[in-house]
Amino acid sequence: MTEYFPISTLRPGAKEGRVRRVMHQGPLLDVFVLDMRTYRNANSPDDQKVDPQGILGAEQLERLKRELSRSRAVWKVIAADMPLGLVVPDTTEGRPNIEAVAQGDPGAPLGRELQIAELLRFIKHRRITGTVWLTADVHHTSAQHYQPSRAAFTDFEPFWEFVSGPLNAGAFPASALDDTFGPERVFVKAPTASNVSPAEGYQFFGEVDIDGDSGELTVRLREQDGSVLFTKTLQPGRVGQ
Repeated sequence: MTEYFPISTLRPGAKEGRVRRVMHQGPLLDVFVLDMRTYRNANSPDDQKVDPQGILGAEQLERLKRELSRSRAVWKVIAADMPLGLVVPDTTEGRPNIEAVAQGDPGAPLGRELQIAELLRFIKHRRITGTVWLTADVHHTSAQHYQPSRAAFTDFEPFWEFVSGPLNAGAFPASALDDTFGPERVFVKAPTASNVSPAEGYQFFGEVDIDGDSGELTVRLREQDGSVLFTKTLQPGRVGQ
């Protein structure tokens, strides 16, 4: 990937020269960049009851848990290339496989959801504050709030997921939600047709600001012309919100 999309913070040839990394941005922010492509299992119906590899791979999951525990930053932003509760199908093999985490079964975690459930449980029981998820891949923009009182799996604290994209590609309709982790779609902007040309709009990006005095984190979802579509401000020092 890095041959086509160079990343200045990666060291070519080094073991750590992977997309996955932690970026320390001072006392207010650590960014945990995940790689949901390199270590994942093969796409499938994603309904297996045991899945040690999952979408992160066992090593990357343990590394993420370790780094989250060590972080003393006010905010711990998890930047993931796949959404958590949005169903992303893969029909390239002529059967209904799953590309991301959720498979549309609203019950207890299955398949790749098992690994995400393990991570969310870990965050809750270690009392890790200030986690926010930034995800992509679905070619529209949205904001989801995950709440255990709405979920089949309940051993986690509430959290927010913000999705934006693409920067320059065809846009697609809003993805179906999977209720396993209790997402509520608070905002979405997406076309009603598939693969809408960038010439017709529906190109999005997100912006995150942290107030240096209050510590509040504000997420703004913007359209390609910079206009703000949605704003959410989160309070520091909380395990869930």
